Amino acid sequence: MPPSAAIDEADTPARLRVIVGKISRRLNAAARGSGVTPTRLSTLGVIVREGPLRLSRLAEIEGINPTMLSRVVAALDGDGLIRRKPDPDDRRACIVEATAAGRRTHDKLRAERGRILAEGLADLGADDLARLEAALPALEAFADAVLRERTR
Repeated sequence: MPPSAAIDEADTPARLRVIVGKISRRLNAAARGSGVTPTRLSTLGVIVREGPLRLSRLAEIEGINPTMLSRVVAALDGDGLIRRKPDPDDRRACIVEATAAGRRTHDKLRAERGRILAEGLADLGADDLARLEAALPALEAFADAVLRERTR
């Protein structure tokens, strides 16, 4: 019996945890060969999407403590994926931005993760695919609710 079959059908949070865990492990495996950890990849993604930003804003978006963020930023900087520079408005603060190598790494790993998801979608039957597509707005609202809860 597969592990998911042992979960009570009425236990939605447990089912979601299993589903998200499986997908997350598969997507994170795609980044392993790159040497970029999931936390570093997430942080790099925020920097690429948001453009140059202060460390305080990056910590807020990522929801990680300043000590951990400093380590992640130092590693990304050391790998040449981002650069740190003083904030022109406040020399005590720092701004981070993606380098060209950082954008290429982000784009490559994002494309690989997209390919993995597209292959999974291609394996679904038309009915399951239609149900999944119909559920996307609810999943997006759910993700927003989970993120809001984290920032309270």
